[in-house]
Amino acid sequence: MDDPDDPRSREVGLDFSREWIEFADPADETHLVRADLTWLLSRWTCIFGRGCHGIVAGRAADGCCSHGAFFTDSDDEKRVRTAVKRLAPSTWQHFRRGFKNWTADDTIDGKNPARRTATRDVDAPCVFLNDADFPGGGGCALHAQALRDGVHPLEYKPDVCWQLPIRRDQDWHKRTDNTKVLISTLSEFDRRGWGAGGHDLDWWCTSSTDAHVGAEPMYVSYGPELTALIGAPAYAKLAELCTARLRQGQVAPHPASAG
Repeated sequence: MDDPDDPRSREVGLDFSREWIEFADPADETHLVRADLTWLLSRWTCIFGRGCHGIVAGRAADGCCSHGAFFTDSDDEKRVRTAVKRLAPSTWQHFRRGFKNWTADDTIDGKNPARRTATRDVDAPCVFLNDADFPGGGGCALHAQALRDGVHPLEYKPDVCWQLPIRRDQDWHKRTDNTKVLISTLSEFDRRGWGAGGHDLDWWCTSSTDAHVGAEPMYVSYGPELTALIGAPAYAKLAELCTARLRQGQVAPHPASAG
């Protein structure tokens, strides 16, 4: 993008040098963690409601909630269902409609059925997204309820919502000595993470200098999420290695943060 007024013009390219670390989970010798230090040491932070441009043109207020959130499995949906029961008309703008029907049947690949949160209407945002001027507070109703209840939002929100923009891939790997290890890879959920359609997003935050304004590196600000993804002992080791890398000086900082 050549237009300096277009927020997409401030996104860096998707291909650049990255630093990676690999270590064994101190609590499980069959678990290996690979982490993108370039991403986890970046200063990315969520800027929803304070400069977020949204993923759909003309709908910046949606943030990344312009579509329903697909559940990872039945446990994910069950956990959210329990959280929904804590909402009320004063805290959830779309309570009356959504309380009876806040899920929808869909498909991710056009073939296999999948469940997701409902949207307000066709091409409308997630049913849990309160408008900015809603008296009970704008933004995700589940997120706000978690804060009111004194728990982390990851306890109430769908997995995909609290994990973004961290991508965790897990695969069992057979080594040459026939032993098997579960490899958890932590990386940036960039445009490619959405598949081919990711390139059509009006704006995406991970590559944008607008969102790399955090006061802390990501491995600190996203500590609870990372702990949930790889476990407390593995996160403690990850934090130790990240801290040491910062002290030594990065070889390949994220260009959106460096800029």
